[in-house]
Amino acid sequence: MKFNLPVIILKGIIILPNNEIRIDLNNDMKFILDKAIKHHDNKLMVVFDNNDRLPYFGVICDITHKIELPNNQIRIILTGLKRANILEYLIDDEVVIEEIEITKNDKENIYINKLKKEINHFTKIIPYVSNAVVTLINNCDNLSDITDLIVPYLQISTDRLNEYLYELDVIKRAEMILEDIYNEEQVFELEKDIDNKVRMNLDEAQKEFVLREKIKVIKEELNEKTIKENDLDVLKNKLENLDAPLKIKSKIELEITRYETLQPTSPEVSITRNYIEWLLDLPWNKHTIDNDDLINVRELLDKSHNGLDGVKTRIIEYLAVKQVTNSLRAPIICLVGPPGVGKTSLVKGIADAIHRKFVKMSVGGVNDEAELIGHRKTYIGANPGRIISSIKKAKSSNPVFLIDEIDKMVKNFKGDPASVLLEILDPEQNKYFSDNYIEEEYDLSKVMFIATANYIGDIPEALRDRLEIVELSGYTEYEKLSITKTHLLPNICKEHGLNYNSVIIKDEVILKIIRNYTKEAGVRELSRILSQIIRKIVTTLATTRIKSNKFTIDNKKIIEYIGKPKYTFNSKNNKSKVGVVNALAYTPFGGDILPIEVNYFKGNGNLILTGSLGNVMKESATVALNYIKSNYKKFKINYNDLINNDIHIHVPNAAVNKDGPSAGITLTTALISLFANLKIDSSLAMTGEITLRGEVLPIGGLKEKCIAAARSNIKKVIIPFENASDLDEIPNELKDKMEFILVKKYDEIYKIIGENNE
Repeated sequence: MKFNLPVIILKGIIILPNNEIRIDLNNDMKFILDKAIKHHDNKLMVVFDNNDRLPYFGVICDITHKIELPNNQIRIILTGLKRANILEYLIDDEVVIEEIEITKNDKENIYINKLKKEINHFTKIIPYVSNAVVTLINNCDNLSDITDLIVPYLQISTDRLNEYLYELDVIKRAEMILEDIYNEEQVFELEKDIDNKVRMNLDEAQKEFVLREKIKVIKEELNEKTIKENDLDVLKNKLENLDAPLKIKSKIELEITRYETLQPTSPEVSITRNYIEWLLDLPWNKHTIDNDDLINVRELLDKSHNGLDGVKTRIIEYLAVKQVTNSLRAPIICLVGPPGVGKTSLVKGIADAIHRKFVKMSVGGVNDEAELIGHRKTYIGANPGRIISSIKKAKSSNPVFLIDEIDKMVKNFKGDPASVLLEILDPEQNKYFSDNYIEEEYDLSKVMFIATANYIGDIPEALRDRLEIVELSGYTEYEKLSITKTHLLPNICKEHGLNYNSVIIKDEVILKIIRNYTKEAGVRELSRILSQIIRKIVTTLATTRIKSNKFTIDNKKIIEYIGKPKYTFNSKNNKSKVGVVNALAYTPFGGDILPIEVNYFKGNGNLILTGSLGNVMKESATVALNYIKSNYKKFKINYNDLINNDIHIHVPNAAVNKDGPSAGITLTTALISLFANLKIDSSLAMTGEITLRGEVLPIGGLKEKCIAAARSNIKKVIIPFENASDLDEIPNELKDKMEFILVKKYDEIYKIIGENNE
C-alpha cells in the first residue's frame, strides 16, 4: 500500500519498530511536525543519514508527545511502528512510501523460545541490563517484534544497530542477536576478572567516598555549606515539623536521602526536589473546625442568599448529624439549575458559614483525565492533577470543594474524566485517592464536595448515581425584586463609590427592568443592567457640577439610560374567542404564555402544524385530534367536519422553538372550541399532558408557568391533579390572585368550558 508522509532525517540516531526515542529538534522543524500531527494522524517517516546518500529506507513513527521548549527547541517522543521503503521524495518535505511486510517462517517458534531462554539468562548474569526486556518479550509471540524489542538492550555500536534495521529476514536477525548475546557474556566475564584483580589492590570508589566525607566535615568546621546542603537543612526541618501519617514521613525521608546522594549536575535533582516539596506542602492532617452553631449557620446562609431552602436545609442536616455521631462522611451534593441563579456563590456562602476553606475547580471542557489525577513524575514537567493542587491551595484537608460545570466534561480519545470523578466522589473510595504524581494515598473523605450543573441529563448516569441532586429553579419576579433591593443594588453602588441610600428606584421600575430588559432564570443579566444604570449616574456626577444627594430612577430615566425595552412577553387575548386557548410554557428563561390558535378549511382531514413545534408537541397535537375523533359524540361535534377539512394549528412567536407534552389539554380544548363553536374564557389558561383515553398527566415547571400566568392577568389555571404537591412552591402572592383547578380527566375540563358557554 502506497501513501505519503512527512519525512525527517536523523543523524547518529536509529530507532527500531516497537521502540521509543526522545529527541530535541530545532524550531525550523516545527512545520513538518505540525503537518504530521494535523494531516497525517501524528505519523511521519524517519530515515537515517547514510554517508551523505539520500536514504530510501526508514521507519514509520508515531509522535506520542510534543513539547516546545523555551530555548527554541522542540522535544518530541517517537514510537517506531513499521519498516518502510521510500519510493519518491516530494518537494514539500514529504515522501511516497510503501510498508514492508515481514514474511512468516516455519522456524519462528523455535527461535522465539530460544531467544526468551537466552535473554532470561542474559539479564540474570549481566547486572547492567534491565530485566524489563524479559517482561516485554514474554507478552509477545511475533519473532520480528521480539527481535526489535531486544536489540536496544544490547551493548552494540550504531553501525551494528543499523545492520539490525536493514535486516528484513527475521531468522537471520534472531541469529545476530544470539551472536551478540554470547559475545557480551564473554566480555562481561573477562571484565569481571579484571575488576576483581583491581579491587584487591585499591577500591577507588571507597577511597573517594572517604575523602568526600572528610571534606564535608571540614566544611562544617569552617561553617561553609553549599546551597544544596542549606536546602537539605530546610527540607529536614520541614519534615520534622510536618504533621502527616508515619508512612508519608518515611517516604519523604527516603526521598530526601536520595536527593542528598544525587550529583548537582544530575537531571533528577530538580525532579526529586519538586516531588519532596509537594509532599511537604500537602495538608495531610491539617483541618479547620466546623461552625457547629446551626442557628448561626442558617442565619449566615439566609443573609448571603434569598430562598434556596432545599440546599440550606441539606447543609444544616449534615452538620446536625455530624454533631450527634461525631463521625460522618461529607455529602456529595450536586446543585442543578439554569445559569445565573447563584450556584457558585451559594457554595462560597456555605464555606463561609461553616468556617471551612473554599476551593473551586471547573471541569467544563476537560477531556484529559490526567488534568484531574496528574502525570507520573517521570514525565518532563510533571505535576499533580487539579484535585491535589486544589487541596494544597486550600491548605486544609477538609475544605468545601466546588466542582463546577460537571455536565460539560468531554469524553474522547484522550480519556474520560468523568470516570476519574467516580472514584473522587464515591465516599467508599475517596478515602484512598491516589494521584499519579504523588503516588501515595490521600484521604478525601473529609472534603465536602459540591458539584454544579445546568442540565441533569448531561451528567453521566454512573456519576449521577453518586450525587445527591438538589435542583435550583429560576427566581420569580418577586424574588428577583427582593434580591435586587437587598443584594444587587447595595453591592453595585458600593463598587461604584455611590451611596445606596441616594438612589431612589421604586419597585414597579425594578419590575419593569426585570420584565422588559432581561430574559433569564437567574440575575446575571439583571446585575449588568443595574451596573449600567449606576455607571450613568456616576458619569453624570463626574462630568457635571450637579451636587444632588438624591437620584430618582423612573421609567423615563430607564429609557434614557439603557434604551427601549428589549423583551415583551406573550399576553392573553383580551376577548374570549372560538378556537383560541391560552397555554402555559416553561423555557430556560422562565415561564411564558402561548395563545394556541386553531382553524379549519375544506380539505382531506390533514393536520397542519406551524410555529416551530418540536416532535413531542406534534405528537401531542395528533393525540388530541384522535382523542376528539374517538369521542366526537360526547363533544357534540360533526364527525364529517373532522375528516372533510384540513385542520391548521398555529402557536405564535414562530421564531422560538417549542416542544414538550404539556400543551396536550390546551390543544384538545382549542380543537373542541373550534368544532363545537365554544368560546374559551380569555382569563383561563391550562397546562397538562393528555392521553388517548382522556387522562391528564402531570407536567414540570409549574412554578415558572404560574408566574407567567400572573404576569398576563390570568385568573384561572387548570393543572393536572398529580401536580397538587407542586402548589406548595407557588408564592402566596400568586395563590391569592389566581384560582387553581385540579383535574384528572379531560371530561372535567370540558365541563368547565361548557358551563362558561351556557
